[in-house]
Amino acid sequence: MREVLSEEELHALYEDMKGPLYSFLFRYTHEEQFSIDLVQETFERVKKYEGNYNQEKGSMKNYLFQVAYRLLITKLNRRKTFRRILPFLYTSQEKTLDTADQMTVRDAVLALPDKQRAVIILTYYHDLTQVEIGSILEIPVGTVKSRLHKATATLKEALKEDFR
Repeated sequence: MREVLSEEELHALYEDMKGPLYSFLFRYTHEEQFSIDLVQETFERVKKYEGNYNQEKGSMKNYLFQVAYRLLITKLNRRKTFRRILPFLYTSQEKTLDTADQMTVRDAVLALPDKQRAVIILTYYHDLTQVEIGSILEIPVGTVKSRLHKATATLKEALKEDFR
């Protein structure tokens, strides 16, 4: 069954989900304004195509992450930076100060291939299940598992000197 949201429901959903969506997008790009704009566009897209959400296919939370991820990839493709977002191009815009270890891990995550980075961020920063991640990224659970395994191995190798 498809669900149409009232203005009040959409506003409440926005208030509940703007933080998690922003966090996901910011951790992926490290661009504050770009992430804020994508959150806004996510909700504009949900409102415009509100009949597309089917609660039988998954939660509204997963649907919002899926819409946000699609917008992110589309925007990155348009900017021709889809293949790699270089960590040294970004200054830290997080509200709390990073410790040296947090910065090292963050840089290692940013250095991952885009597809692996998305799985790592959704798994470890948003505590989503592999099934939820598969739904958001529109990939099989087996692919989520393999990307997670490859990303974890890459991070372990990249960080082994820093965390002996």
